[in-house]
Amino acid sequence: MTLVAGVDSSTQSVKVLVCDAATGEVVRSGRAAHPDGTSVPPDAWWAALQTAIAEAGGLADVAAVSVGGQQHGMVALDADGRVVRDALLWNDTRSAGAARDLITEFGADALVARTGLVPVASFTSTKLRWLRDAEPENAARVAAVALPHDWLSWRLMGYGPADSSPLGPDLDALTTDRSDASGTGYWSPATGEYDRELLVAALGHDAVLPRVLGPVESAGVVHGTDCLVGPGMGDNAGAALGLGAREGDGVISIGTSGTAFGVTPVPATDPSGTVAGFADASGEFLPLIATLNAARVLDSIARVLGVDHAALAELALEAQPGAGGAVLVPYFEGERTPNLPDATATLSGLTIASTTRENLARAAFEGMLCALADGLDAVRAVGLVPSRVLIVGGAAQSAAVQRVAAQVFDVPVVVPEPGEYVARGAAVQAAWTLTGTRPDWPLAVAGEPAVDTRPEIRAAYATAAAAYK
Repeated sequence: MTLVAGVDSSTQSVKVLVCDAATGEVVRSGRAAHPDGTSVPPDAWWAALQTAIAEAGGLADVAAVSVGGQQHGMVALDADGRVVRDALLWNDTRSAGAARDLITEFGADALVARTGLVPVASFTSTKLRWLRDAEPENAARVAAVALPHDWLSWRLMGYGPADSSPLGPDLDALTTDRSDASGTGYWSPATGEYDRELLVAALGHDAVLPRVLGPVESAGVVHGTDCLVGPGMGDNAGAALGLGAREGDGVISIGTSGTAFGVTPVPATDPSGTVAGFADASGEFLPLIATLNAARVLDSIARVLGVDHAALAELALEAQPGAGGAVLVPYFEGERTPNLPDATATLSGLTIASTTRENLARAAFEGMLCALADGLDAVRAVGLVPSRVLIVGGAAQSAAVQRVAAQVFDVPVVVPEPGEYVARGAAVQAAWTLTGTRPDWPLAVAGEPAVDTRPEIRAAYATAAAAYK
C-alpha cells in the first residue's frame, strides 16, 4: 500500500490524514490545537504540525505530503528567515483602512483586472499596507512574504532560521501554489504572474515572494527523507479537491467562517469586490465569497437560549418556515461579504406572537444560510452554473441545517459524510503529485434532502439586509 499525507493547518487547529493513495481510505490521523486570536506566532503552527504528524504515526512510510492552509495570513520574514512579527490571520480586520487606501490609489476596476480581487481587510496586500503604516520598522525588516501553507512547507523541507533548521534561511526555496497566491492581492490568476507594483505599494519595497508551482509540481522533499512535498493550497481549494468538486458544483462550507464557491473554467472578475476571483488547485478557477459569521451564529443563539446545538436544531424544526416573520441578519463580528467590517447583527420582524424560542432558533438557521445563499448568487453572477450544492463543515450534519438549506437553495443539496475535506484535498494533491494522475476517490454522502424551495424566506431576509446598503 502506497501512503500519502494531507495537512489542514486551519485557524483553530492542524489535522493530518495519512491515506491509501489508491482508494483514499484514511489509515491514521493526528491533530493539534492552534492558539486563539487573529494575530498568531507561526512557530505555534510549526510545533502543532510536528505534534499532529507524530500522532499520525510520522511520515517515514509516506511517499508524498501536501499542506493546505488558511488563506491570506501574512507571514513576514527577515533576511535570516526569522518571523518579523506575529502573523495576521484572514479574520484580522485591522487593515480595513489600508484596503480603502489601496482602492483609492489604484481604483477597484483596475485592481480586479490585475488581481481578480478588490482589497478587503482579509487579504495579504492590505495586511502588508497596514504593517507599512502602523509598524514601519517591522516593515523595513521584511525580506520575504509567505502564506501559512508556504511557510509550513518550507519548514518541512528543512528551511528556516539557521539556529533552528538544518538547511538555513534560503528564502528562494519558498514555494506556493496558484490558489493561495490568488488570495494575496498581488498575483494575477489570469496571467499567472506577481504584480510587483502592487506589492511595493502595499509593503513599501520589493521582497522575495514564493515561487508559484503548478498543480502537481513538487516543492522538494521532507528533509532527511524521500517523501515528496506537493505544492500545497489554500483551504478552500483544498476542500474543493477533497470533495472532488468539478465544474457545476457549488460548495457551501460552514465553519468559523462561511464560504460559497465553485469550480469554473475561466477566471472570474467582479468589480464590486463581492466575489474573489481565486484560482483553484487543479488548474482551473475558484470564484468565492466568504462570510465572517457562519457556525458561530448558531453558537450565539444557542447560548442565548441556554441550549446545546442538538436542542437548538429541535427548536428550529418546531417553527414554521419564515420563523413567524423574525429575521436575523447575522453580522455579529462585522462582515466580509458584504464588506462591512464594523457591522453588528440585527434581529427584526418580532411581534408578541412571534417572539418564541422556536422562532429565534429558526431565524438563526435561516439567517446564516440566507447570507450564504446570497453569496452563492454572487458567484453565479460571475459564471458558476450550479447543478447541485455540496454543504460541508461541522454544522452541515445538523438536521435543521439540511432542512432549511433545502428551502433556501433552489438546486439539489448534497451533504457529504463528516470529514476533514481540506486535509483530504491535500492528500489528493499529494497522490496526484506522486503519480501524475488525479485520484478519483469516492465521496460518501450523509444526506440529500428533497428540494423544498421557499422563496419567501430569501425575500424577507433581503428586505432586512437591505438596511445595510
